Amino acid sequence: MQKNWSQESYIKAFNKAAQAHQGQKIPGSEIPYIMHLNFVSMEVIAALYVENERDGNLAIQCAILHDIIEDTVTTFEEIKTEFGEAIANGVLALTKDNSIPKDLQMTDSLRRIKKQPPEIWMVKLADRISNLQAPPHYWNQEKIIRYREQGIEIYETLKDASPFLASRLVSKIENYKVFIK
Repeated sequence: MQKNWSQESYIKAFNKAAQAHQGQKIPGSEIPYIMHLNFVSMEVIAALYVENERDGNLAIQCAILHDIIEDTVTTFEEIKTEFGEAIANGVLALTKDNSIPKDLQMTDSLRRIKKQPPEIWMVKLADRISNLQAPPHYWNQEKIIRYREQGIEIYETLKDASPFLASRLVSKIENYKVFIK
């Protein structure tokens, strides 16, 4: 099978993300944040293995960099200069707009992601797959229920990008019910 991405592009993005997210932890844990980015990119790589008609470099680099604008001092222009416009646009689409009310952010995010190539949709699917683990201990039931409902919204909106990731997300959404009391 022909591989549709390069190790060099993965390493370049991973190095950038590791430096930018240095010292950050996965919320509610002591696990370095870079592990989340690794999990998201692993989901994308698994999907690309099955659905190899996609632009793997775009998908993987955006997977690794998807939180860099939102959670670090890294700018859109910096990503555009280092990785190109397509990757910068993908990362920006995956970045929450904190200037709008929190209850509108997911709808806004999904609207912007839908304007991007399917590889960016794949990243959002993979991100929620990765995030549907045990919720942080400080989340209340309302937040846990809302997070699962957002997972369903993500699935419904972006499932056409990747049958593989859509199937994985459905399974994670179902399994997340154990956290709802």
